[in-house]
Amino acid sequence: MAGFNTRLVHQPRQNDNQTGAVAVPVYKATTFAYPKIGAQVKYDYSRSGNPTRNAVEEQLACLEGGDRAFVFASGMAAIHAALAIFAAGDHIVIGDQIYGGTFRIVYQYFKDRGLEFTAVDTRDLAAVEKAIQPNTKAIYFEPVTNPLLQVTPVSGIAQLAHEHGILAITDISPYLLRPLEYGADLVVHSATKYLAGHSDVSAGAVIAKGEELADRVYFVQNAIGGILSPEDSNELARGIKTLSLRLDRQMENVQAIIGFLKKQAGIAEIYYPGDPDLAGYDDLRKEAKGAGGVFSCELDNDIYDPVVFVNSLNLFSLAVSLGAVESLVELPSKMSHAELSEDEQLAAGIKPGLIRFAVGIEDAADLIADIDQALAEAKR
Repeated sequence: MAGFNTRLVHQPRQNDNQTGAVAVPVYKATTFAYPKIGAQVKYDYSRSGNPTRNAVEEQLACLEGGDRAFVFASGMAAIHAALAIFAAGDHIVIGDQIYGGTFRIVYQYFKDRGLEFTAVDTRDLAAVEKAIQPNTKAIYFEPVTNPLLQVTPVSGIAQLAHEHGILAITDISPYLLRPLEYGADLVVHSATKYLAGHSDVSAGAVIAKGEELADRVYFVQNAIGGILSPEDSNELARGIKTLSLRLDRQMENVQAIIGFLKKQAGIAEIYYPGDPDLAGYDDLRKEAKGAGGVFSCELDNDIYDPVVFVNSLNLFSLAVSLGAVESLVELPSKMSHAELSEDEQLAAGIKPGLIRFAVGIEDAADLIADIDQALAEAKR
């Protein structure tokens, strides 16, 4: 098999190109003609299958080491598909630090439709095992959480899940960690983030290990119809080509920024398991080659005003999301976790001074200068 970077650039051939074009064509057709009654065809209706979408799905399955992949119109559509393979009365153990959209769909959608959930700290395998019930069907977790970047090794959860005959479902960029290689059964992506990587495509993906599990996911994709359009499939494929180049640059920039922040007074804590001086590094490096382009830090509220700080940044856009070429910043207590009460925020580790950075590919010196001037503006 070709190397990972080669597979990023070269999509699987679709055997339909009569022109010599080096890129897979964008097939906008919604329906495909049968040559005759009774003929076996690969494509008949674009919701059920499309050559442009199929190309990026085959590529993701190859990159992840899965049997089949499925792309959707958003990361939440992908999460919905991964959870929709279960039935009313099934129980799922979930991480207690999960994306807010996942929290919403779990407790305000699937719970109302009969699924049962128990949230635990997935770093504690004893707690995870204790939460498993006779009707438990899966463990759903994030190997690196957001915004505190807590690390849960995939292999430990996967081994525990398989000992109990249940599934392990997780998500992370395939360049840094391929969970299926460590025993996970399903990988879920918000492909909007690093895979697409340019803040211009909304997409999700589910990659399955095993044909039976893949068939269950495909049924949901085809039946619900939350598919990725041919145009966005093409844009996603284009973003994938530069995944490793972008992530390498983003991680270099993160390390440079963290090196600067370590020298500053009033930085109470830094969260980034890609740095050997910080929590989670030993656990992460057993399976992953890096921690990505997101890190968080806590400003000392007695020294800095966090609201003034984020409002004073110029190169870092004040916005949610992550994984794109431009740098973003958010204040979780006022943005991504604003719906939680102050007590709930503190219980989740979200302090008023917590800042989350999603670092892009700009010059590190410019990003550091921007942070430096914002800290000066925010000093009380």
